[in-house]
Amino acid sequence: MSTPEKERIADPSPPTRPSSPRSWRPLILRLHFYAGILIAPFILIATISGGLYAVAPTIEQLMYRDYLHVDPTGPAVPVADQIRAAQAERPDLTVAAVRPAADPGDTTRVMFTDPSLGESKRLAVFVDPATATSVGELPVYGSSSALPVRTWISELHRHLHLGEPGRLYSELAASWLWVIALGGLYLWFERYRRNRGRAKLLTFDRKSKGRNRSLNWHGVAGIWIAVGLIFLSATGLTWSTYAGENVTELRSALSWTTPAITKTIGTSGAATTDHSGHGGHSMDMPADASTVDSNVGRIDSVLDIAKANGVDGALEVSIPASDDVAFVVAQTRQPWVMSNNSISIDGSTGTVIDTVFFSDWPLAAKLSAWGIQLHMGTLFGVANQLALLALAVALASVIVRGYMMWWKRRPTKATGLTVGRPPLRGGLRRISPISVVLLVVVAVAVGWFVPLLGLSLVAFLAVDVVLGSIRRTRTRAANSAASHHESELS
Repeated sequence: MSTPEKERIADPSPPTRPSSPRSWRPLILRLHFYAGILIAPFILIATISGGLYAVAPTIEQLMYRDYLHVDPTGPAVPVADQIRAAQAERPDLTVAAVRPAADPGDTTRVMFTDPSLGESKRLAVFVDPATATSVGELPVYGSSSALPVRTWISELHRHLHLGEPGRLYSELAASWLWVIALGGLYLWFERYRRNRGRAKLLTFDRKSKGRNRSLNWHGVAGIWIAVGLIFLSATGLTWSTYAGENVTELRSALSWTTPAITKTIGTSGAATTDHSGHGGHSMDMPADASTVDSNVGRIDSVLDIAKANGVDGALEVSIPASDDVAFVVAQTRQPWVMSNNSISIDGSTGTVIDTVFFSDWPLAAKLSAWGIQLHMGTLFGVANQLALLALAVALASVIVRGYMMWWKRRPTKATGLTVGRPPLRGGLRRISPISVVLLVVVAVAVGWFVPLLGLSLVAFLAVDVVLGSIRRTRTRAANSAASHHESELS
């Protein structure tokens, strides 16, 4: 007997092994197989780009250290003077916001509206706070004020630099990742239950060989990272185009949204955008040059008022372009900082218009903010980034091992290019009718909420039905030909 044949016989959980009449295993195995084969390439791309994005904050600090840091040469001059130094560098643009240096040796980041850069992008001039001299300028992106290398990696991860159409790939990957992870958990626990004493649950079997070795690594690594995969899937869907819109509507209906701060003087309706996501900052209003110049001169007093009200540390301050808009001072998201407060101030009178403290946020909004930071690798600094990178490496290895298992199940005696056989059909017939009804109801509900999951699942079913029909037709034709041949011989 050949070695591959021995390995297939020794495999304790081959896909074609008969199951009990009321087992979910055949159905979940077939779904896990097809999703793994057809969706895994998208997940692998998202995994590699996501691993890069996880360490992008550190890459950013290393690549742009000459912009971000200077040798401290004395106390900082007023922030207004630093802004005017930046304005002297770019008199053609309108200043929109400033991030004063938070620590000695940091530069102040003065941001300008620049329509030529595209949506959610601004131009930042980096200023030495002690000398009020520019050390350079770079475009920045979104509420995180990401620099070019992190912006490039972010766009690669989000849409492969293809714009809105490219976002379908990442949404498809996030839509299926949790399904594949939960299916894999079920299959691995079921394998352990059916083969107790011969199968390991949480440790790698170093004695295994061939396909069993790939199966063992695929299962053990998968079970260790499953919770992380479900987390990445859930948080990733919040940024997606279609499922993300449903998530936003659900959060609004349940009052789980991040409280918005009022920034219009004399009204209570206008508010800033949420600072928790990848992109976006407040829409820049048409600027009045004299108003902007007056507000630049008020920036230091505004910062003093914010500090007196408990909003200090690393800050971003919007600079109003009209008299009816307040300054908004918001704490930026920093590693190991679990709360972010904001305050809006009428610069002309020093009146506090509104305050939003993180302690007053709904619990769901807090969890969402922490989850997004954790996903982006910024909540716990370098430790967070290394954990995400390790998760990405582990997931990539699980995907590769899955394809190795599929390849090793190919017929060894067949001629030409062959691949591994899929698990047997008929999974729905192995569960009770009530379970089938419940499954359909759940699938429709989830498919509506996560549209790309629902549409791709329908496509899978349609392809599976067509392939099954073709196979049955070929089988009947082969049987008919065999019968005809036998009758001729007789």
